[in-house]
Amino acid sequence: MAGFFYTYYLLLLLGTFKTALMYSILQNIHSYWAYVVLIVLIVGVLTAAVGYFRDQPFEAKNFRFALFGLIVSHIQLLIGLLLYAISSRMGLWSELGMGGVMKDAISRLYLVEHPFVNILALTVITIAYSKHKKKRLSKSKFAVITLGYGLGLILLLSRIPWDMWLS
Repeated sequence: MAGFFYTYYLLLLLGTFKTALMYSILQNIHSYWAYVVLIVLIVGVLTAAVGYFRDQPFEAKNFRFALFGLIVSHIQLLIGLLLYAISSRMGLWSELGMGGVMKDAISRLYLVEHPFVNILALTVITIAYSKHKKKRLSKSKFAVITLGYGLGLILLLSRIPWDMWLS
């Protein structure tokens, strides 16, 4: 019987270690992938703004910038959702309850604001991508990408946990 408990605790410890290791790896990927997302979105917004103000034709490279911005931001969302699901902070919902989470600024940022605003940002970016494909004129395509991706970028920048990200 002692062997069973020893094995059980060993597996429990190993499972906790695996989860902690996976969380650490996903957190690093999420942090570094964010640089890629920001760079691609900034380049996409600037390229679309330049195309809009210079009355340039909407070319294949502009379409690729918009598509690549959509893809990398959705990959970031999937990584973030996985990270959210295995986070040790999830236990705070049951420990503190909704009121306790909302009173604590750090918990509110990680459990409510960061996920909600970033999902909203991705929704805006996705809508902009879909809308730009339906436009016929280059100027209106550039306008939709500039405004939609720009708003999504501002929303993403507003909820980055800068104190943790830059340390």
